[in-house]
Amino acid sequence: MFIEKVKSDGLAHLSYLLGDGGVAAVIDPRRDCEIYVEKARALGCRITRVFETHRNEDLVSGAPILARLTGATVHHGPNPDGAVRYAETVREGDDFTFGKLRLKVVETPGHTDDSLSFAVFDTDFGDQPVGVFTGDALFVGDVGRTDFYPDRAEEVAGLLFDSLRKITALGDQAIVYPAHGAGSVCGDNMADREFSTIGYERQSNPMLRIADRETFVARKVAEHHDQPPYFRRMERLNLEGGTAMNRVVTPPSLDLATFVECSGKAVTIDVRGVAAFLGAHFPDSLAIPDDMVPAFAGWLLDPEQDLMLVATDAAQAETAARHLARIGYDRVTGFLAAAPTGWAANGRPFRSVAAVDVGEVARRVADGPDGWTLLDVRDDAEFDADSVEGARHVYVGKLPTELDGLEKDRHYTVMCASGARATIAASVLLRAGFTKVDVFLGSMGAWRSAGYQTT
Repeated sequence: MFIEKVKSDGLAHLSYLLGDGGVAAVIDPRRDCEIYVEKARALGCRITRVFETHRNEDLVSGAPILARLTGATVHHGPNPDGAVRYAETVREGDDFTFGKLRLKVVETPGHTDDSLSFAVFDTDFGDQPVGVFTGDALFVGDVGRTDFYPDRAEEVAGLLFDSLRKITALGDQAIVYPAHGAGSVCGDNMADREFSTIGYERQSNPMLRIADRETFVARKVAEHHDQPPYFRRMERLNLEGGTAMNRVVTPPSLDLATFVECSGKAVTIDVRGVAAFLGAHFPDSLAIPDDMVPAFAGWLLDPEQDLMLVATDAAQAETAARHLARIGYDRVTGFLAAAPTGWAANGRPFRSVAAVDVGEVARRVADGPDGWTLLDVRDDAEFDADSVEGARHVYVGKLPTELDGLEKDRHYTVMCASGARATIAASVLLRAGFTKVDVFLGSMGAWRSAGYQTT
């Protein structure tokens, strides 16, 4: 009997291969799903079933693709807000056997109406489950978000409360196998580890420690979660069934002349680090460092547009392109790995963005506005917790739709928690024609460290 975790960095997505006796199943596979076939073959197993804990909003499901690769049957929960064309419906109490391993279906709605958990049993050792795959209902240190049905906010929060009680009733001994880890957009306060038990979560998870249903519902309804535009596309694709990713994800390498020739037909994404973009970048390029692509591409990019990457090397371009493909962005036409000195030596224009330190920002705040605005692009919860007096707030993901409310002749210093999201936001402003933009490097972290007052 085995359970193997497959982690997709960036999305912090966790999927699982499990089985025994030469047969195996996969829970919540990602789009680039050959890895499950390879692992199963190495273990001498054949994948016969695929289970989805819910219809994902934040990534393209690999379930229909894996089914085509292996001939496996896909199973999904009831009430998915539409017909999941590639799956059969399973319900409370259904169970499946893989050698000595038994998987039992537990309906756990709340995060979504179709949410399932799967209790796993070792039939050689009694009738208590050894673990439970909790999907997005229960995480390590947190529980699932419940904001996908705003007109039923209290109802679905109550459903999650009830579902969590069903999960904890499986026993303190059960290991928790969630669908996401820290860094996922599906929860705010996950622990920075991917192992726990029901017993430990009952003692330490703040949301599980709320015993009163009304208090729990009130806490969940009061939460604020952003929903990137691409979520709606993921929901549709995960009903219809997505297509397989390209076997070779690394985009073609382009020379400078070809890159420049194609630049007018595609959006240029600079996936290098923050310091590299601030130092020198192509005009009109968007800064989205490769490790931030999963969080912000869905806010800033149109999946129907061609994209070109500026990357440090082919490995970084491949990482960024894979992140994009996992959320349905397939139109990456090429990448450029030339250094800024190479651009300049070939007579190509480049831009840079000034970075300012905490002392300069404090001086500007003390001097007053006078044509200057401190633009805070952190999320709502961060800004509400503390902010610099007088700062204007627009979340970085929503900035493209809020540009009309900003005056182009003002000077904007952009800040976040450290400077990374501020750099992304600065690139959005520059691409939209704002000319007086700089970045507060260190941002709120530096402001607090220097002892300046917050509101």
